[in-house]
Amino acid sequence: MKHIFLMAFFAGVSFAAEHAEASGTETDIIQRTVNFLIFAGIVYYLIADYVKAYFTGRTQGIADELEKVQNRLKETKAAKEAANSSIEEAKLLAEEIMSNCKKENKIINEKMASQLDFDLSNLEKQQNDIISLEKRQMVRTVVEEVLSEALSQDNAGLDKEAFADIILKKVA
Repeated sequence: MKHIFLMAFFAGVSFAAEHAEASGTETDIIQRTVNFLIFAGIVYYLIADYVKAYFTGRTQGIADELEKVQNRLKETKAAKEAANSSIEEAKLLAEEIMSNCKKENKIINEKMASQLDFDLSNLEKQQNDIISLEKRQMVRTVVEEVLSEALSQDNAGLDKEAFADIILKKVA
């Protein structure tokens, strides 16, 4: 149908052009205007659907892209907010960990100090015990030597003064 209409249009245009030449008048502006309007109407009739479809598709494509960009922007904002909240949570967790570490450090230091004090007191007690044991052994050794010397000498000549001299010699 469009092809028949198009052929009729071109036939009409050519007839109008021949008619204008035949008449010899140069004031055929009305015919030319009418021919142009008919031509514009036919062109509009033929390509209007394609142009409308193109621009409708283009508009829809742009709207879809805009919607995609807005969705990505919303997702990015949501991800940014989630990241910021994660950062805040991490900061709070880090502060809590630091606080716990300080408390644990203090407790460990106190335990170590008390353990060191306990160990030092045990060492002092052991040293005092060792010293008293050594003193007793030395006294025992001295007494044994004095007695063995006293017994090895003549028992008859020992009086209290001689016995005291022997002990003073050993002690000095």
